[in-house]
Amino acid sequence: MLLARVAEVSGQVAATSARSQKIGLLAELFAEADPDESPLVIAYLSGRLPQGRIGVGWSVLKHVLPPAVPPVAEPELTLAGADAALSELAGVSGAGAQARRAGLVHDLMAAATLPEQEFLLRLLSGDVRQGALDAIALEGVARAAGVVPGELRRAVMLEGSLPRVARAVLAEGPAVLGTFTLRVGSPVQPMLAHTAGGVAEAVAALGPCVVEEKLDGIRIQVHRRGDEVRVYTRSLDDITGRLPEVVTTAWEIAGDEFVLDGEVIAVDPAAGRPLPFQDIASRVGSRLDVVGAAAAVPLSPVFFDVLAADGEVLVDRRGRERHEVLARLLPESLRVRRTVVAEPGDPAAVEAAERFFRDTLARGHEGVLVKAIDAPYVAGRRGRTWLKVKPVHTLDLVVLAVERGHGRRTGLLSNLHLGARAADGTFVMLGKTFKGLTDETLRWQTERLGELAVADDGFTVRVRPELVVEIAYDGLQRSTRYPAGVTLRFARVVRYRPDKSAAEADTVETVLAAR
Repeated sequence: MLLARVAEVSGQVAATSARSQKIGLLAELFAEADPDESPLVIAYLSGRLPQGRIGVGWSVLKHVLPPAVPPVAEPELTLAGADAALSELAGVSGAGAQARRAGLVHDLMAAATLPEQEFLLRLLSGDVRQGALDAIALEGVARAAGVVPGELRRAVMLEGSLPRVARAVLAEGPAVLGTFTLRVGSPVQPMLAHTAGGVAEAVAALGPCVVEEKLDGIRIQVHRRGDEVRVYTRSLDDITGRLPEVVTTAWEIAGDEFVLDGEVIAVDPAAGRPLPFQDIASRVGSRLDVVGAAAAVPLSPVFFDVLAADGEVLVDRRGRERHEVLARLLPESLRVRRTVVAEPGDPAAVEAAERFFRDTLARGHEGVLVKAIDAPYVAGRRGRTWLKVKPVHTLDLVVLAVERGHGRRTGLLSNLHLGARAADGTFVMLGKTFKGLTDETLRWQTERLGELAVADDGFTVRVRPELVVEIAYDGLQRSTRYPAGVTLRFARVVRYRPDKSAAEADTVETVLAAR
């Protein structure tokens, strides 16, 4: 298949907001593709590179912005050809790597038509945002293969990979779905949660439920069969070698075949409180001197679910039944703290759940998860039977600059650079966001920030620091990239505040005090 066909469908999907039309477009594309090409189609339309990070940033891409490299007239670049070029890019390292990458990107662009160049640019910059995420792609594969979406979704849940299942079902037909099952040692996609505005709201929505501490750690899935233990991340990466403490804990559990779902956290032994997320992430990300890293930041696993035990797959069992198995396997010290709300209509029971939430925050954790007590484990989906509740932090910040949009945001000013007020009257940048922007807000901010522009390098537009925007965020994390030493986690736009002047924006001191 030609890359031009994928680029064409990407543009068509971006141009429609109708889910049914997106699915139809993708179904046609999957029906045309060779089954072996379907994993690449899924990856590219979801904005992912199978190679992962390839070391290409805007320092390289700004030199090949279309039409800086003359495009070819007729499409000839295949998916396989593009994949091979990206694999070669991913393998570049050592002295002169940046120049070598620039040359390879130039060669790739030179083999592409203008629409392909524009698509490749979005793909390399992480700016493919046309709504063709895995959920839509799954529906498209199901329609192309003539299978029930729910049956395909279950196979993907158990196999842990939409690309692998898609290749099989498109090549072999519906019967192959029955061959996919949960296997100890093979990771499955984790169940995720939607957001609720508060504990009472979540309890009212779910009925009988449990309220569990939501830990600010790294999600892990632990598999053990006999003496073999594997530890996987939320994205199904194998990190067994980086977590010797978790392996040791798994060996000590009274069972020789199980799959556990949980988090790994670090606790300050002096204060008895969890360490910041970035300390945990840094430790888990360490590939060298694992023994030294473990001594410096010891980690502890805490589990909240069990997907298989003693040869039985448990994902279809009710939540309370899975917890009974979990309690038999693990001591209380290895299980997440929880409280049961058996009578959701009882005001006293709801108040007890609210107290549990407040106590969880006081203990230094990020919130709670409220789970329907009889819900099955729906892996790979953001289920409505799990609801997360976290405190919402907001700041009034000043827009310092804005980046030009790509894809469906071409021609608009999109990604905001956000700053807090310093004591000397200047502004200190805290991060960027394009989240929460409606089409109407994008149009408005493009016009308003255009009026405030003072410099434009073709990618970033610097503006007079006058426009105040209310930003919601989940917390702060340390960052050497920003002058205050911190950045906002999961920042998103709530609304603009034209009623406030820049002098009324929040200060850096206010931000740092919120840590």
